[in-house]
Amino acid sequence: MAEPLSLGFDTSAAHCAAALLSGDTVLTQRHEEMSRGQAERLFPLLTEILAEAGADWRDLSVLGVGTGPGNFTGIRIAVAAARGLSLSLRIPAIGVSLTEAAALDLPRPCRVAVPARGGDVIWQDFGADALSGPEQGAIHALPPGPPLLAPRYPLAVAIARIALTRRDVPDQPRPAPIYLRPADAAPARDRGPVILS
Repeated sequence: MAEPLSLGFDTSAAHCAAALLSGDTVLTQRHEEMSRGQAERLFPLLTEILAEAGADWRDLSVLGVGTGPGNFTGIRIAVAAARGLSLSLRIPAIGVSLTEAAALDLPRPCRVAVPARGGDVIWQDFGADALSGPEQGAIHALPPGPPLLAPRYPLAVAIARIALTRRDVPDQPRPAPIYLRPADAAPARDRGPVILS
């Protein structure tokens, strides 16, 4: 029997990243730096990833999606795509935080930190005493804690691996964005259209 295919993707920062795995084997992966355009690039990128591996959407067993923390709009792009694909393909979509992906297969206890806007990092401690979620701050101002370790896998690969391990776990929640700060987008100042009777 063929290994299950897991597609992982993320648009939570200035990138569009995706990876396709067959079991633990990475078939293909891409990480494209971009400050804008993730919404337009995501589906063509996923289609290219599948084509490179000779696979089709119907061959997928599970989707993994990066849920942040990160860019407000970017997170929503990937999460919405994962939810829509999950419904249309009738396969599970598993949300994975960026810090969880960064900590995959690292020895415990450990701390991971991923770059964020404004020179900050998003960091989290993992281990017996690590009960809190991701936090954001300046790398030089982090509190004392376990050793800071670098990720073992590219982001999309880690997301796909984690999703595959949770594929058959019942009652998985739908992917949902993780935000550490309120949205930095302001509401429109223009008046909305007038609805005529």
